[in-house]
Amino acid sequence: MSKKKKKNINKDNFVKSINNNIRSSVRKLNPILKGIVGKKVDVAIRDLEFSEKRITKDIRKTISSAVANAENNFQYDIDKLIVKEAYCGKKIIMKRFRPRAKGRAAPIIKPYSSVTIILSEAKKMESHGSKS
Repeated sequence: MSKKKKKNINKDNFVKSINNNIRSSVRKLNPILKGIVGKKVDVAIRDLEFSEKRITKDIRKTISSAVANAENNFQYDIDKLIVKEAYCGKKIIMKRFRPRAKGRAAPIIKPYSSVTIILSEAKKMESHGSKS
């Protein structure tokens, strides 16, 4: 009496790269990741390269890893890759304490995050510029 479930096979193949234990909070990572979603890979890496945030180096490494996965494992054309999704999640939180006045202690929270980058191959190339 068991029914077999059909798996939905997505025609859009995608490449995933996950970077666990990035030493930054989710709150600081989210605006950076939202800025690169939907862009071509080379444009996203260029934007991250000129950002003043410290954490963009780790995000760049994650995107480069996803590009290498796409090129070596799936034989995708790296010029057609776009950032389909980019999101982060909470990991562990290291808790430290700092001595304060009158024998008290103040907590220091050191959060870690995981970043997931999903790349997809663009179906058609859109050109921006002149109308003709």
